[in-house]
Amino acid sequence: MSHPDLNLLVTLDVLLSEGSVARAARRLRLSPSAMSRQLARLRATTGDPLLVRAGRGLVLTPRALELSERIGDLVEEVEAVLRPADRLDLDQLVRTFTLRSSDGFVENVGPALIAKVAAEAPGVRLRFVPKLDKDSTPLRDGSVDLETGVVGGSQGPEVRTQALFKDRFVGVVRVGHELCRGEITPARYAAGRHILVARHRFDKGPIDDALERLGLEREIAATVGGFSPALALARNSDMVATVPERHTGNLRAGLFSFFLPIPIPEITVSMLWHPRLDADPAHRWLRECVRVTCVKPPSGSRAG
Repeated sequence: MSHPDLNLLVTLDVLLSEGSVARAARRLRLSPSAMSRQLARLRATTGDPLLVRAGRGLVLTPRALELSERIGDLVEEVEAVLRPADRLDLDQLVRTFTLRSSDGFVENVGPALIAKVAAEAPGVRLRFVPKLDKDSTPLRDGSVDLETGVVGGSQGPEVRTQALFKDRFVGVVRVGHELCRGEITPARYAAGRHILVARHRFDKGPIDDALERLGLEREIAATVGGFSPALALARNSDMVATVPERHTGNLRAGLFSFFLPIPIPEITVSMLWHPRLDADPAHRWLRECVRVTCVKPPSGSRAG
């Protein structure tokens, strides 16, 4: 079964409202012959003459009169669907956004982001869910509206990304630890008992590679799945945690932080979303809130 050309709806609306091929042609900026061809197509599509000659003019058939009562509203509805979204009214916006982020992001950025959202759109709520992997299925199936983290190779190729900030790793120990005193050399850093943060089992990472190039090796005393438990262990032991500086600013309060004595590449924290939400006004507003909130480093983000 062939599908009708929906572009004919506009032509039909103008023809029926004008009741004249010549006037309809001028209104649609078509030549009279082109409009006649459009009328012929409409007659073939509807199976009705629509406009028939009466004296020196044209009159609508009963079928055309029936259509004229409906076609105007139908064209207006189609145009409303296709026109750009109206200006977003934040005072009237009622919506819950689901954000998938690490505990560190929620701890450091969450309070300021929630405050900004509440000030601009009181009816909006944020729902944070833990980020356990980099699978983009939750973005694709719509269970997550926005995600933050380091972009990896496991994200779907269609996922949109925007960088938020760069972060560097710092070492963290409890106050009173021997690393709190004196210069922290690569050898002194490597000599500590370390906490490895790894969601999946692996033996080495960039830190171990950098130490190996210096002929050094660190002892992994414990492995945990996130930065929060790593800092909790460091707070209550003599172990050394190595964590992103900005990502853990508030979590490191009351601990001694130091810049690493070895060169470790920075990481870029980004936000990710599915392209179906790219043009959504409310989602664009949310992304701007996240971006602006991340411009200012949270308190406690400096090592020392």
